[in-house]
Amino acid sequence: MSNKRFLSFALVIWVFALRAQHHEQQYFIPTDSLVKQKLATWQDYKFGLLMHWGAYSQWGVVESWSICPENEDWCKRRGPYASNYFTYAQAYEALQTTFNPTLFNPTLWAEVAKNAGMKYMVFTTKHHDGFCMFDSKETTYTVANPLCPNSQSTHPDLCKSIFEAFRKEGLWTGAYFSKPDWHHPDYWDPSFPPYDRNPNYDLLKKPEKWESFVQFTHHQILELMQNYGPIDILWLDGGWVQPYTETSPKWGYKPVNQDIQMDELAAKARQLQPGLIVVDRAVEGPNQNYLTPEQSIPTQPLPYPWETCMTMANSWSYVPNDTYKSTATLLKNLCLVVSRGGNFLLNIAPDPQGRFDSTAYQRLAEIGAWMHTNDQAIYASKPIAPYEIQRGEAGLWVFTQVEKSVYAIWIPQNPAPSMQTLELNLFQKSKVKALNKENRITIKGQTVHIYLNENPGLLPQVFKLN
Repeated sequence: MSNKRFLSFALVIWVFALRAQHHEQQYFIPTDSLVKQKLATWQDYKFGLLMHWGAYSQWGVVESWSICPENEDWCKRRGPYASNYFTYAQAYEALQTTFNPTLFNPTLWAEVAKNAGMKYMVFTTKHHDGFCMFDSKETTYTVANPLCPNSQSTHPDLCKSIFEAFRKEGLWTGAYFSKPDWHHPDYWDPSFPPYDRNPNYDLLKKPEKWESFVQFTHHQILELMQNYGPIDILWLDGGWVQPYTETSPKWGYKPVNQDIQMDELAAKARQLQPGLIVVDRAVEGPNQNYLTPEQSIPTQPLPYPWETCMTMANSWSYVPNDTYKSTATLLKNLCLVVSRGGNFLLNIAPDPQGRFDSTAYQRLAEIGAWMHTNDQAIYASKPIAPYEIQRGEAGLWVFTQVEKSVYAIWIPQNPAPSMQTLELNLFQKSKVKALNKENRITIKGQTVHIYLNENPGLLPQVFKLN
């Protein structure tokens, strides 16, 4: 994407409604020129990989949330310890002592991601449970600590090995980091039972305790910024950790003011990683450099940088025998996201041995084959009116523009052969080329007649107009 296109956003501060947050926020245009440049490049990349992985994969349960004592579906506890919260939490913490992904191969992950057309990755360095997939010196609750069998492997610091492998393949690296830490005694004080996802003590009565946690958080993030090579994106989760205001999300049973001095932290991080994109999810302000609708796709183009994060299967974390979305669905979602101006961050969850599911490898290979033919309609693209044309049960057209070329993307809903039409005067173009040579084209006046072959895989079909 050109700098000119990005700078056009700087003419106004946009107000948006992000469905996942159920309230309006303002988007703040970055003022740092290096961040603007990096954000513009990121918007051109369009397609990335997200990975949720931790010791919890051994149980095949939801990441972290099963130790959160909220009565929510995603917090349900299962298995032999489920009847007693405290016994469950103790057994969950002990997963550190058995986590040993002996089949871990980050080189393979990076290769298949690159071949699928992904340009960047985001990895869970630490989720809400506090277990660090990097060798933090701020805690013993890490994958590299001697308590963890993985510490004796050839990859004691899993995060470092992952970042290095993906960089070698030319992908950007992003560090997912959870601001809440349910293992840290200055977030969940072990003297009291946890009440919900928030701190379980009165921060006003114990300000020094909260300040200790703030410093711990800063130190861990700076470890990542200083010791793990070039980091392109700092992707912060746990949006309830923010200053309490009238408009801040009220998540959990007892939300409280949780100011971790984010402005200061972002500035310190950028001293080590100039131009760093900071994504302080769900926190209104200058440290949310792009927005992240979760498991959903906006219905129209949005006037600010955004990224749909979505699972390839049903769950964010590894679940045995999980159901994976079809290749057609994944490509449809990619095309819908890109045609509306966003990026698509697709999550895959490794198993406890350090492997992707075989279905995930198959999906990535099939996506890569499609991208090999059609990626010119994806990278560095922007939305163009009329954005979308519905054709009933047959399917729909969506459109992207790259420089002076327009790409019409047919998203089928029916595998049978069909004939579809497009009006060239919509785009002031005179020539049409099918990127899939099996599709035939005739032009009669200003109308393009497109004859689509049988398409049992329901894969999107792309046509270039110039």
